[in-house]
Amino acid sequence: MSINYDERIPNNVNLSSDKRLQRALETWQPAFLDWWKDVGPVGFQTDDIYLRTAISTAPGGWAQFGYTKMPDYRWGIFLSAPEEDRRIPSGDHAGEPVWQEVPGEYRNSLRRIIVTQADTEPASVEQQRWLGQTAPSLYDMRNLFQVNVEEGRHLWAMVYLLQAYFGKDGRDEADDLLARRAGDADKPRILDAFNQPCPDWLTFFCFTCFTDRDGKYQLGALAQSGFDPLSRTCNFMLIEEAHHLSVGETGVERVLRRAAQLAKQDPNGDARNQGGIPVAMVQKWINYWFCYSIDLFGSEISSNAADFFAAGLKGRWNEAKDYTDHSGLNQQYTLPMVKNGVMADGDVPLRNAMNDVLRQSYIKDTERVVKRWNQALEEEGSDERITLPNSRFFRRQGIYANLPFNPHGELITKEEFDAKLPSWLPSEADRAYVATLMTPCTAPGQMANWIAAPRKGIHGNPVDFEYVRHV
Repeated sequence: MSINYDERIPNNVNLSSDKRLQRALETWQPAFLDWWKDVGPVGFQTDDIYLRTAISTAPGGWAQFGYTKMPDYRWGIFLSAPEEDRRIPSGDHAGEPVWQEVPGEYRNSLRRIIVTQADTEPASVEQQRWLGQTAPSLYDMRNLFQVNVEEGRHLWAMVYLLQAYFGKDGRDEADDLLARRAGDADKPRILDAFNQPCPDWLTFFCFTCFTDRDGKYQLGALAQSGFDPLSRTCNFMLIEEAHHLSVGETGVERVLRRAAQLAKQDPNGDARNQGGIPVAMVQKWINYWFCYSIDLFGSEISSNAADFFAAGLKGRWNEAKDYTDHSGLNQQYTLPMVKNGVMADGDVPLRNAMNDVLRQSYIKDTERVVKRWNQALEEEGSDERITLPNSRFFRRQGIYANLPFNPHGELITKEEFDAKLPSWLPSEADRAYVATLMTPCTAPGQMANWIAAPRKGIHGNPVDFEYVRHV
């Protein structure tokens, strides 16, 4: 589906045919731009950035690349093409025609789902607003800004749904999305991971690898929705989201490769002595952001998850492909639980465990990423390896919240947990050291010492291409 760039708000939803909605969105647009300039990337708003812009939602060749100033980026409303005779994939309405309007009985639940997803998009921009000033290369700076503008476009996609289908309530929710702030004490973002600081590039790479990967799975579940406009919105967002995950995954790999290279240069095998970030320190960042990210799936046992699945508002990852039964009824799901201070398996109705079903799909995907990182370390001649902590470790949501599990998932005493936590998660000293490395490299092809160069550039350009023309 081609995108109309002749309208003030680029779109492929025939926005001009609904003048009331068009006026509402055009009223919201200046507030969005004010938000972007106030809390978006600091110091680079007038620079030409080599960005990709969607020109179609058709598979392959959907984007064009070129220099754009970020405030001039063509944010808009892009839905994937409708699927002919699409049916609700799962739940009590499985097999029925999908909804083109919001069913009255599910209005509040659907609005809540959309608002929660929408809130994550501007939050990450706010968290990352200062990172351009310490970018390890122009290549990395450009990738940061590409992630930022696409998060802004994802916000537009969700605001369109709110304003098009939820009337005044939706317009109020759209305004609130610009009023909350990541980490603000009075009006924080809805989900805890999106209130955590992002002060350094190792954090950014872990965030885009782990937290944006949660976004992939949440969008994938919403792409199964019986509410067709939401499904079509999320399907195209998933295409853009893939780049964010790649930025994080390859970024962490480059940090690990450089750690191994610098360790070999040091007489004591310590990358830190050579100005690198040791593998063991990277492991702490991985532990922190993986645990925060798996919390985003919600509690292992959830009546809301059961209700959303039953209603057909959310499905499982690859619902049609990976499952033969789409009702989730009369089935049990086994969970390890703490009973009387010891671990024991317990069964819960499958529908109530849908959050954990999605989380397990996420964990399997992440395990493949860690395997690739360890292959990179092996290629660099390092004996060190990255491990993924157990999903019970360092939890603040769900049935394992605030319980003293070690990274292997073993229940230990609180005293032992507290004593060992600084060896598992970033300490203040660790963060202070990484902060000392965050000095910008702004010449084309220049790379900070603590990170390896990427193997190739963007869109066929060399690594030393001028991806950002900084004024």
